[in-house]
Amino acid sequence: MNQRCPVCDLKFEREGGYFLGAMYISYGLALVTILVLAAVLWGAVHLRMDKAVIWALILFVPFIPSLTLLARVLWIHLDQALDPEK
Repeated sequence: MNQRCPVCDLKFEREGGYFLGAMYISYGLALVTILVLAAVLWGAVHLRMDKAVIWALILFVPFIPSLTLLARVLWIHLDQALDPEK
């Protein structure tokens, strides 16, 4: 990851542990994604709920890197909205 944005020179990691908040966002997004996948599998394929959740977890694995990046971007936007860098 770059230290600063090449376009606007925004410093990405303002302090140690800066992206801890992104972990909370990532957790929430992951939970919602897994629940939606499980609901679709339960409703469309008529799997038992426990099997639908297991399959949803398996199907979720390829989305982890993208979700992590999305959570970091959302965290930076939230942080800049609440406490802009001068």
